Amino acid sequence: MAKIAFILLCHKDPEGIIRQAERLTAAGDYVSIHFDARARRADYEMIRGALGGNRSVTFAPKRHKCGWGEWSLVAATIEATRAAVEAFPSASHFYMLSGDCQPIKTAEFARQFLDEQEVDYIESFDFFASDWIKTGIKEERLIYRHWFNERKSKWLFYQSMYWQEKLGMRRDVPDDLQMMIGSQWWCLRRRTVEWVLEFCDKRPDVMRFFRTTWIPDETFFQTIVRHVVPDREINTRTLTFLMFTDYGMPVTFYNDHYDLLLSQDFLFARKISPEALELKARLGTLWSEKNVHFPISNEGRSLFKFLSGRGRIGRRFAPRFWETESSLGRERELMIVVCKKWHVAKRLTERVAALTDIPVVEYLFNEVEAGLPDLGGIQSTLEKRNRHRRALMRMLFDYHQANKLVVCLDPSGFDLMQDFCSDRSVTRVLEIDCTFTDDYLLGHARRVGLAGERTPREVFEQLLPTIRYDLKFESDRIRDANFPALFRIIERQSAEENAPALAQFLGIAPETAQEIAGTHYLFVD
Repeated sequence: MAKIAFILLCHKDPEGIIRQAERLTAAGDYVSIHFDARARRADYEMIRGALGGNRSVTFAPKRHKCGWGEWSLVAATIEATRAAVEAFPSASHFYMLSGDCQPIKTAEFARQFLDEQEVDYIESFDFFASDWIKTGIKEERLIYRHWFNERKSKWLFYQSMYWQEKLGMRRDVPDDLQMMIGSQWWCLRRRTVEWVLEFCDKRPDVMRFFRTTWIPDETFFQTIVRHVVPDREINTRTLTFLMFTDYGMPVTFYNDHYDLLLSQDFLFARKISPEALELKARLGTLWSEKNVHFPISNEGRSLFKFLSGRGRIGRRFAPRFWETESSLGRERELMIVVCKKWHVAKRLTERVAALTDIPVVEYLFNEVEAGLPDLGGIQSTLEKRNRHRRALMRMLFDYHQANKLVVCLDPSGFDLMQDFCSDRSVTRVLEIDCTFTDDYLLGHARRVGLAGERTPREVFEQLLPTIRYDLKFESDRIRDANFPALFRIIERQSAEENAPALAQFLGIAPETAQEIAGTHYLFVD
């Protein structure tokens, strides 16, 4: 009978990971854990302390700092898989999971399912001929070398591709490989896993190639498995149920989706909302149950597509069964930097992005060109962003695969601050109190259309008190709003005086906050 070793890649929620591992191993299966090296050491130690005595749990000997789209995700998978192969000689199958996955069948059902066919379950479609990639770059993922992360260093990412193309640095894929693509959520037989690891050891040229491809977790295993295993032994599908919205973001499941999930022809599902505690508990106990009958209707994707279509033909804003929640999420932290001098906020957040792992988005509700990723059109205009503000924020959290996000707002966006601060997410506001010289206010008046290049000085001097009052009104309104977590840094104060507020706002170490606050050009006009 099949015995499964789960390859569990995770980066947060240590209590949830412990519960997940305990439930999976209680049914007689195994778990090999890779916990992101970027995560808090205390969280990792909590997991090791709770599971260290469980002989059905092992840990990747080397932890990688993982980034979405980077080779580090593949390296982490290989590390955890090698550990599982060595620790669990009786494991017959190896199944990729994340902390957002939950079983939607029993272990009894899963083992019988895997025993029925001697095949590997992995999406593996021709990279160049298929339409698996819906948006964004395609062949450029492979033919150019990617040293920068598109989400963290967008300008460098695209400049690097531009110059490689300009200088004729296009490269070929390895001659003996047919490049394939598909979901990273696979289930492979032991023999296949051993062949893949042996291939990794014997082909350093292929490893070097994939290390500088973009999003290799969608191509590496998909290509190598197809290379070492006969086609007749590959079932080109995933056993993990997941869906995507119109905008290419993963659909999140909530407490009322239990029956829907159990009726799908899959063994696991993702993503389960961190707030769906009832659903997690019910699915968690399901794995160990016996003699459960599962009537498979498999209508999830067709129902989702139908309801999406109904929205597009006139009921766009009706509640949808997969989005019953409008909150950003109780576990998420939204940090709003408020500053009238946009260049000051941008310099600050640039340093935040450079010195922390927190993703940053600048003035997305004020500037059309805010460097937003393609989210299916919701980001295309300021009006759409404002109207769908919470949906946009949820998608940005999902896009960056993060529970923390820093955004910049102009002080005039008071209604946005009120809306986000009333959400169940943890929302903090940092006001940057700047000094405004007459020359700066003259430039501001021209930018907003209150004055032109030929406006007489005496007319501007008449406007000056009104402009200063307007700026003071915006600041006073923010301070009088009683936001639960409002912090201030002041241009007139030293870096040492500003650092504590910055550390609390970002939730970072005091020395890092000191380094950010001490940026010498921060307040230079």
